[in-house]
Amino acid sequence: MKWTKWMSSVLVAGAVLTLATAAQAHVNVYPKETATGAYEKYTVRVPVEKDVNTTKVKLEFPAGVKVSTVQPIPGWSYEFEKDKDGRNTALVWTATDGGIKAHEFMEFAFVGANPKEEGSLAWKAYQTYADGEVVEWTGDKDSKTPASVTTVKAGVGEAGHEHGEAQTPAAAPAQETASSTGSSNTLPLVLSGLALLISIVGLFRKKA
Repeated sequence: MKWTKWMSSVLVAGAVLTLATAAQAHVNVYPKETATGAYEKYTVRVPVEKDVNTTKVKLEFPAGVKVSTVQPIPGWSYEFEKDKDGRNTALVWTATDGGIKAHEFMEFAFVGANPKEEGSLAWKAYQTYADGEVVEWTGDKDSKTPASVTTVKAGVGEAGHEHGEAQTPAAAPAQETASSTGSSNTLPLVLSGLALLISIVGLFRKKA
């Protein structure tokens, strides 16, 4: 009976840690919530899921978001894709010095002028590996490769001109950084995993 309980605890702990890893493995755009009409700094977090470097990242802009300012990153070049009217529709970052290695991640930042209407922004991303594989993060939330989604709520910011700075009324949503968001999302899972590991140690001691 004690052996069965011990094995059950191990399996549950493994499942929790696996779910935590999977949740962090997706390409995500932060913040997850922003204000209408605001100039928002968006951050694209790109983790590497394979034992092969990521060498290119493409992000398509949702309709209604205007982007013209990007933060340069050493070791990477960038290029805007445009439509027939000259509007920026996507950003493509290409590695110039090896790319993102296995078990690492990088963050790419840009400033976008939000639409004035409430709604959801789906960010379709394409992650290219050195072996030629392209992972398309374009699916719905229940798919294995979901597109990252940002919710746009009513705010007092106005996107009347391209300055690349968040205005004061809309600053609160912009304060949600990629690192703080990721920590708040994964903290419950980490605590659950630790609690299970403590239980396993207790059971093992009783058996001994």
